[in-house]
Amino acid sequence: MGAFIRDNLTSIGTKTIGIIRYTGAISILIAEMALVIIRPPFRIRQSIRQIKMIGTESLPIVTLISFFTGMVLALQSAYQMQKISAEMYIASLVALSMTRELGPVLTALIVAGRCGASITAELGTMRVTEQIDALETMGTNPLNYLVIPRFWALLISLPILTIFADVVGMLGGYVIGCYKLHITHHMYIRMTFDPLKHRDIFNGLIKSVVFAIIICVIACFEGLNTREGAEGVGKATTSSVVRSFILIIAADCLLTALFYFIGKV
Repeated sequence: MGAFIRDNLTSIGTKTIGIIRYTGAISILIAEMALVIIRPPFRIRQSIRQIKMIGTESLPIVTLISFFTGMVLALQSAYQMQKISAEMYIASLVALSMTRELGPVLTALIVAGRCGASITAELGTMRVTEQIDALETMGTNPLNYLVIPRFWALLISLPILTIFADVVGMLGGYVIGCYKLHITHHMYIRMTFDPLKHRDIFNGLIKSVVFAIIICVIACFEGLNTREGAEGVGKATTSSVVRSFILIIAADCLLTALFYFIGKV
């Protein structure tokens, strides 16, 4: 019995120390990024290339998922709303749900799964093939050359993709509301925009900025710290996606609670 308790306490202690070390290493990376980001050279060309990869190439899948999400949300809410003859409020529900929660979160998860994994795999491959060591040998800061352009690309692309996801999601709800539930076009549009406040949209955009930072930091950290060759690249990529997903959902919960309590003040 004593050995069982000792082994479990040892395991808990080891995992706790690992979490503390990981948090400390992430904090160091964030601090180093904050110092490098304000120093020239500013690699605009690399940032534009990353914006194309992260923003433009993610647009089709964001469009598809957001559109069907808006449709499903309208259909599911109609199931209850029709029982109390409140179908016209479906438009408000879809609009607020997309701008406050689903737009930012779904877009961040898509980008984390698609682009975050790509960033980790790319940097991880460069690490195990010693390309990053070669950059350091030539006097080039790997953070300035590899991380900062991706940081700016995510910081610019994710809010824009979020706005697009909000609009497309509301369009999906509009298709169901008008052509399936037979709500008039004028009524649906009115009930979409009347309850929307600037604050709802800004809250979603603030979330998207936080999510962009999470995706960049986790993806770059896992990539830069890849070891063990090709197998290590696979492990780092998996770890990057899983941890990004967990932190995005956790950050969304914290920000939602923060915005809620601020709204009550």
